[in-house]
Amino acid sequence: MTLKYIFKSKQKWFQMIRQSSGILLIVVVIGLVVNQIRSDRLPLVADWSPEARLTLESGESMVISIEEARELCSSQSATFLDARSSELYEHGHILCARNLPWNAVDEHFDTVMADIHQDALLIAYCDGENCAESKDLALELSYRGYENVRVLVDGWSLWVEQHLPVEKGPWQGES
Repeated sequence: MTLKYIFKSKQKWFQMIRQSSGILLIVVVIGLVVNQIRSDRLPLVADWSPEARLTLESGESMVISIEEARELCSSQSATFLDARSSELYEHGHILCARNLPWNAVDEHFDTVMADIHQDALLIAYCDGENCAESKDLALELSYRGYENVRVLVDGWSLWVEQHLPVEKGPWQGES
């Protein structure tokens, strides 16, 4: 290889990198402009913690603490809804919980929610801090007209860690 060929090859690489960078810059600028024009624009910087993701447009948080949940369960002042699958529910769940699995919410909704008034306090939970099923269930319940819905983030794990009452088996209301 001659020095002239290597030098020409480097020039082509630099030209290709410069052109690719220019295209990337143009795409980023177009994306930012389109995002600003959209009515439902995406925030460029946001808090993605579970608490922030569970804040209603009104600014009210849907999150409930384990202490509040324990008190509400022991006083039977709230209905707990386990958003996990029926199999996980049967292996163990909060003592006063019903099973309304998010992956089959339409199928089970009428049976599970038949005797619950729309102004009743509902607490949805699943397992894991990043579990979205309880949030999705809570938002669905709000959409269906239930006004007092909360989420116990990492509910099952926290409940077990605190040695709070649990039970196994299917929900007694299931057929």
